Amino acid sequence: MSAGNAGDPHDGGHARVELTPAAAELLRRLRAAHGPLMFHQSGGCCDGSAPMCYPDGEFRTGGSDVLLERLAVDGVEEPVPFWMSASQHEVWQHTRLIVDVVEGRGSGFSLEAPEGVRFLIRSRLI
Repeated sequence: MSAGNAGDPHDGGHARVELTPAAAELLRRLRAAHGPLMFHQSGGCCDGSAPMCYPDGEFRTGGSDVLLERLAVDGVEEPVPFWMSASQHEVWQHTRLIVDVVEGRGSGFSLEAPEGVRFLIRSRLI
Protein backbone atom coordinates (compact mmCIF):
# COMPACT_ATOMS: atom_id res chain seq x y z
CA MET A 1 0.00 0.00 0.00
CA SER A 2 1.11 3.47 -0.70
CA ALA A 3 1.03 5.90 2.18
CA GLY A 4 1.79 9.51 2.92
CA ASN A 5 4.01 11.16 5.48
CA ALA A 6 5.11 9.74 8.81
CA GLY A 7 1.62 10.26 10.20
CA ASP A 8 0.37 11.37 13.56
CA PRO A 9 2.90 10.94 16.38
CA HIS A 10 0.03 9.72 18.60
CA ASP A 11 -0.44 6.58 16.50
CA GLY A 12 3.17 5.41 16.64
CA GLY A 13 4.29 7.35 13.55
CA HIS A 14 2.16 5.36 11.10
CA ALA A 15 0.28 6.94 8.24
CA ARG A 16 -3.30 7.89 9.08
CA VAL A 17 -4.44 7.26 5.49
CA GLU A 18 -3.33 4.50 3.11
CA LEU A 19 -4.18 3.56 -0.46
CA THR A 20 -4.84 0.11 -1.84
CA PRO A 21 -3.01 -0.69 -5.09
CA ALA A 22 -6.31 -0.27 -6.98
CA ALA A 23 -6.83 3.21 -5.49
CA ALA A 24 -3.25 4.21 -6.34
CA GLU A 25 -3.73 3.05 -9.95
CA LEU A 26 -6.96 5.01 -10.29
CA LEU A 27 -5.25 8.10 -8.85
CA ARG A 28 -2.49 7.79 -11.48
CA ARG A 29 -5.12 7.75 -14.24
CA LEU A 30 -7.06 10.64 -12.72
CA ARG A 31 -3.86 12.65 -12.26
CA ALA A 32 -2.96 12.17 -15.94
CA ALA A 33 -6.41 13.39 -16.98
CA HIS A 34 -7.03 16.18 -14.45
CA GLY A 35 -3.72 17.37 -13.00
CA PRO A 36 -2.91 17.55 -9.27
CA LEU A 37 -5.57 15.99 -7.02
CA MET A 38 -6.97 16.21 -3.51
CA PHE A 39 -9.39 14.20 -1.35
CA HIS A 40 -11.99 15.49 1.04
CA GLN A 41 -14.09 13.31 3.28
CA SER A 42 -17.08 14.80 4.99
CA GLY A 43 -19.99 13.39 6.89
CA GLY A 44 -22.39 14.84 4.35
CA CYS A 45 -25.81 13.40 3.67
CA CYS A 46 -25.40 12.77 -0.06
CA ASP A 47 -22.44 10.43 -0.08
CA GLY A 48 -22.16 9.56 3.59
CA SER A 49 -18.52 9.14 4.38
CA ALA A 50 -17.28 8.49 0.85
CA PRO A 51 -13.97 10.21 0.07
CA MET A 52 -14.41 12.70 -2.74
CA CYS A 53 -11.59 13.28 -5.23
CA TYR A 54 -11.23 16.73 -6.81
CA PRO A 55 -8.65 18.67 -8.78
CA ASP A 56 -6.36 20.09 -6.09
CA GLY A 57 -7.75 23.34 -4.74
CA GLU A 58 -11.20 22.92 -6.31
CA PHE A 59 -12.75 22.06 -2.95
CA ARG A 60 -12.22 24.92 -0.53
CA THR A 61 -10.97 23.82 2.87
CA GLY A 62 -10.97 25.95 5.99
CA GLY A 63 -10.94 25.93 9.75
CA SER A 64 -13.58 23.20 9.88
CA ASP A 65 -11.29 20.77 7.99
CA VAL A 66 -8.29 18.69 9.11
CA LEU A 67 -5.41 17.72 6.81
CA LEU A 68 -4.82 14.06 7.71
CA GLU A 69 -2.18 13.11 5.20
CA ARG A 70 -0.28 14.04 2.07
CA LEU A 71 -0.41 10.77 0.17
CA ALA A 72 2.64 9.76 -1.83
CA VAL A 73 1.55 7.84 -4.92
CA ASP A 74 4.14 6.14 -7.12
CA GLY A 75 3.97 7.72 -10.57
CA VAL A 76 2.34 10.94 -9.32
CA GLU A 77 4.65 13.96 -9.03
CA GLU A 78 3.11 15.67 -6.05
CA PRO A 79 1.51 14.33 -2.88
CA VAL A 80 -2.29 14.08 -2.82
CA PRO A 81 -3.67 15.89 0.25
CA PHE A 82 -6.39 14.05 2.17
CA TRP A 83 -8.71 16.36 4.11
CA MET A 84 -11.53 15.47 6.49
CA SER A 85 -14.16 17.61 8.13
CA ALA A 86 -13.32 18.28 11.78
CA SER A 87 -16.62 16.72 12.90
CA GLN A 88 -15.78 13.49 11.03
CA HIS A 89 -12.26 13.58 12.44
CA GLU A 90 -13.69 13.55 15.97
CA VAL A 91 -15.43 10.27 15.17
CA TRP A 92 -12.61 8.68 13.12
CA GLN A 93 -9.55 9.99 14.98
CA HIS A 94 -8.57 6.55 16.35
CA THR A 95 -8.69 4.75 13.02
CA ARG A 96 -6.40 4.27 10.06
CA LEU A 97 -8.30 5.00 6.87
CA ILE A 98 -7.70 2.81 3.84
CA VAL A 99 -8.83 4.26 0.52
CA ASP A 100 -10.03 1.53 -1.82
CA VAL A 101 -11.97 1.36 -5.10
CA VAL A 102 -15.13 -0.64 -5.73
CA GLU A 103 -17.40 -1.13 -8.74
CA GLY A 104 -20.40 1.13 -8.91
CA ARG A 105 -21.30 4.73 -9.40
CA GLY A 106 -20.20 7.20 -6.78
CA SER A 107 -20.92 10.89 -6.55
CA GLY A 108 -21.26 13.01 -9.65
CA PHE A 109 -18.90 15.49 -7.98
CA SER A 110 -15.97 13.11 -7.50
CA LEU A 111 -13.57 12.68 -10.43
CA GLU A 112 -13.86 8.88 -10.58
CA ALA A 113 -17.64 8.93 -11.18
CA PRO A 114 -17.39 8.55 -15.00
CA GLU A 115 -15.07 5.54 -14.56
CA GLY A 116 -17.87 3.29 -13.24
CA VAL A 117 -16.11 2.90 -9.90
CA ARG A 118 -16.04 4.81 -6.64
CA PHE A 119 -13.59 5.41 -3.85
CA LEU A 120 -14.52 3.79 -0.56
CA ILE A 121 -13.08 4.06 2.94
CA ARG A 122 -12.21 1.00 4.94
CA SER A 123 -10.90 1.52 8.45
CA ARG A 124 -8.75 -0.17 11.03
CA LEU A 125 -8.58 0.78 14.72
CA ILE A 126 -5.19 2.14 15.81
